Amino acid sequence: MSHWYELKNSHEIPSPALIVYPDRIIRNLQQMIHLVGDVQKLRPHVKTHKMAEVVRLKRELGIDKFKTSTIAEAEMTAAAGGRDILLSYQPTGPNVDRLLQLIRRFPETRFSTIVDDPGCVDALGLAATEAGIEIPLYVDLDVGMGRTGITPGDAALALCERIVARGGVRLAGLHAYDGHLHTKDAQLLEQQAADAFEKVITLRDRLHEKGIEIERIIASGTPTFPLTAKHSDVEVGCGTTVLWDYGQPQHNPEMGFVNAAVLLCRVISRPGENRLTIDLGHKAVASEMPHPRVMFFGLEEARPVIHSEEHFTLETPLAGSYQVGDVVYGIPTHICPTVALHEQAWVAREGQAQEQWAVIARRRKITI
Repeated sequence: MSHWYELKNSHEIPSPALIVYPDRIIRNLQQMIHLVGDVQKLRPHVKTHKMAEVVRLKRELGIDKFKTSTIAEAEMTAAAGGRDILLSYQPTGPNVDRLLQLIRRFPETRFSTIVDDPGCVDALGLAATEAGIEIPLYVDLDVGMGRTGITPGDAALALCERIVARGGVRLAGLHAYDGHLHTKDAQLLEQQAADAFEKVITLRDRLHEKGIEIERIIASGTPTFPLTAKHSDVEVGCGTTVLWDYGQPQHNPEMGFVNAAVLLCRVISRPGENRLTIDLGHKAVASEMPHPRVMFFGLEEARPVIHSEEHFTLETPLAGSYQVGDVVYGIPTHICPTVALHEQAWVAREGQAQEQWAVIARRRKITI
């Protein structure tokens, strides 16, 4: 019996390899739009796929706003037709000048970035003023994750006022990523998302009282984006949704997405009666997560024994049914960093993979 992920020409594909399925990607994009109800409320993150072709698929469905984490991701997205790009990573050092170069290189694209530090506001304002450019800024708010951002209180209010008073920059809005929120309990998640977003609304209201109007709020992560999208004047971010993986369903309510990327690998050794070693080491699949890092089709119950740079050894009573050279397909627990380990992805259509898409934004620098 054939399965959706199997390739008729798998014998032609060197392993380990990343395979993507455009028809399933499009299905996921359509589901993203369906869940928010208005394509203009979507600002998906490109960090998951890092491929220009996927940006173009988004554009064909009316998605024209994007989030990025690196200058390379922003450049890739602009070159692929993105018209509104948020660099959701506070630029420091040489990245300030690189952002200015992007703005000059792609004049038809609106670039913006986030800030949580007064010194960064001043550095961006000075550099932009000298370049004759104005940079839209979103104040990054910490709503509970504790990774970046400023607490939505007096200091955040003062930072907004600093931007308003500073030349070269403009207060475009507020940014709040609630990546710490994930649970399969739909009611609990809804309450947690509401509590986190209420802090953002409170700050917006305080700014309004001072005569400072906020153009827009950019908020949410993958689990919470359909919930946050219910608010008006809010754009929501999601990234993993475009390819999905094995990890997201473990801590999300059902969202209706399908896996659109798999790893093709091969058995390279049978070191013992109940062991298989597969050519899927740390350098081909994200390994920051505890096991299981991959769900292998047909080997769902296999126990990881050794995972090293180029090897993945499994213990399974099914080992005897595999031969060296047999193809094995698997879905990673975390797709985003897995994609970044591959220079290109094979593109599967109607069971055949004959085209490759460059994972161009895995690079730290493309041209800028």
